[in-house]
Amino acid sequence: MKMLRALGGFIDAFRPADGAPPQKLGAFFNWCLKGSWGPLTVAGGISSLAGTTEVVSALILGWVVDAAVAEGPAGFFTRNMSLLLLFLAFYLALRPLAFAASAASNSVIVGPNVFPLVLSRLHRWTLGQSVTFFDNDFAGRIAQKQMQAARAVTDVATEVINTVCFALASVIGSALFLIAIDARIALALLVWMVVYLALVRFFLPKVKGNSAARAAARAMVSGQVVDTITNIKTVKLFAHSAFEDRVALKSMEVFRERSIEFGQISTWFRFSLMTLAGVLPVLLIGGTVILWQDGSATAGDIAAAGAVAMRIAQMTGWVSFTLMSIYTSIGEVEDGMRTLTVPHQLADAPGAVDLPAIRGEVLFDHAGFAYGRKRGGVDDVTLNIQPGEKIGIVGASGAGKSTLVSLLLRLYDCEKGRVLVDGEDLRQVTQESLRRQIGMVTQETAMFNRSARDNIAYGRPDATEEEIIAAARQAEAHDFIIAMEDHQGRKGYDAYLGERGVKLSGGQRQRIALARAFLKDAPILVLDEATSALDSEVEASIQEALDRVMVGKTVLAIAHRLSTIAAMDRIIVLDQGRIVEEGSHEALLAKGGLYARYWNRQSGGFIVTEEAAE
Repeated sequence: MKMLRALGGFIDAFRPADGAPPQKLGAFFNWCLKGSWGPLTVAGGISSLAGTTEVVSALILGWVVDAAVAEGPAGFFTRNMSLLLLFLAFYLALRPLAFAASAASNSVIVGPNVFPLVLSRLHRWTLGQSVTFFDNDFAGRIAQKQMQAARAVTDVATEVINTVCFALASVIGSALFLIAIDARIALALLVWMVVYLALVRFFLPKVKGNSAARAAARAMVSGQVVDTITNIKTVKLFAHSAFEDRVALKSMEVFRERSIEFGQISTWFRFSLMTLAGVLPVLLIGGTVILWQDGSATAGDIAAAGAVAMRIAQMTGWVSFTLMSIYTSIGEVEDGMRTLTVPHQLADAPGAVDLPAIRGEVLFDHAGFAYGRKRGGVDDVTLNIQPGEKIGIVGASGAGKSTLVSLLLRLYDCEKGRVLVDGEDLRQVTQESLRRQIGMVTQETAMFNRSARDNIAYGRPDATEEEIIAAARQAEAHDFIIAMEDHQGRKGYDAYLGERGVKLSGGQRQRIALARAFLKDAPILVLDEATSALDSEVEASIQEALDRVMVGKTVLAIAHRLSTIAAMDRIIVLDQGRIVEEGSHEALLAKGGLYARYWNRQSGGFIVTEEAAE
């Protein structure tokens, strides 16, 4: 057992990839499997060795038959003891060991390591994609493509080793053996192989194309189902179960049609190959019998040729099924490539450096971003925020508030101008090092289906238990956390929150998110409607905690409830992507401009847009 486990370490299953994934099939396979070619080659050699035992088996069978015919029953055992010992050693020891080694190479070295190797590389690449990449696709579909491509690459590698190498060695060994009997018998095998390969070449591209179409349809079904389940509460609230059922059935029908098409081509392929497989025993056995009649072959040759013919005929069905599976997997790999290998739209610049520890100065220098359109986002924004300054950002929906924050976080790159932190252009530093120094709490709080502890510690994974609890207390989350219990009986900080935190109320989710930001303790803090889901009493206590946490930090706070930002050092008013007013709360009220109109038109403390106010 220990030896087999040691074999499992021959491939580094989590070795990072070199560079970006190519968009050509052969190069993509090399990118996926690089670093494992040595063990894969060894595994292929072991499988080939196991394949040659099939020929050796037929050869020994022929020797035994010839000896039996020559010696007769009386003297067979006494005069052929060495042959019988070879027979026993081969079938009881050598052949089982060869097949065991082949099984170990596939089941221990290749299979368990290649899948995580490929999946980890695809997952790392996908994580580096911009937010837009994920906005433009189903989360379930992206995950399905990762799993599909990794599994398909693994299947191709294991099947090539397990079947192609094995079968190729068997066929080559058989041809050499038949040449020793008579070159004409070997020629018959060669002609049969040419016809076999022509048939394979005709069918397999069709199998691959149908497989790619079926894989795309399957991924769409997964994406549609996951999208519905993710939004199941909305589905039920709007009583749209029947509608979602129709949408799912429509995508399932497409998958069904592609599956039927795949089944049709598969059926004809298998039928043609099995018909051809039946021809081989007729050729080899019949040809050897004719040679035996002429005295050119022995009875042992007939038995050996028959064994070879039957084995290859049986192998034809197995190999054809495997080749179909390989081409099916190749089709799925190509389908996955189209989704997963697209270049990163927002990549770190060549030579980008880590952003050093910052003081928190932020400069938007004529920054503009409109999501590739002519209008929207922000336009020619110049804003200098000093270290430790507290800035409130207000404006009607669509004014550009969230876009401004997204540019600071470098979720998008400026189409015009630039953003600097402590004088460093954000395009010249790594994204990870930038975001490590910015804490953020949004209105739409993101929760993982992990424990409350893990969700809070996401702000700083190396935090101690005491620090996690202290952050939860600051965010007024400790009391409800210790009272929690999930469906598996885990309690308190060990309780799981459910997918996207569905087991919590909006206010509870927001307090977990606040605790996470408190724990991160970054020099820049972004609050995007950070207390919008809290009731007035909890908001008041949280605001006190926020006031303490904001000391010494640069703060950008977006709010529709203007009372939450009235005490900020400076308030920026955005309208149609531009800064139209800035100053303190009192100064802006005295100015009597847009901010003053917002303040006067508040309903329950929230900004009312122009359209709603009229």
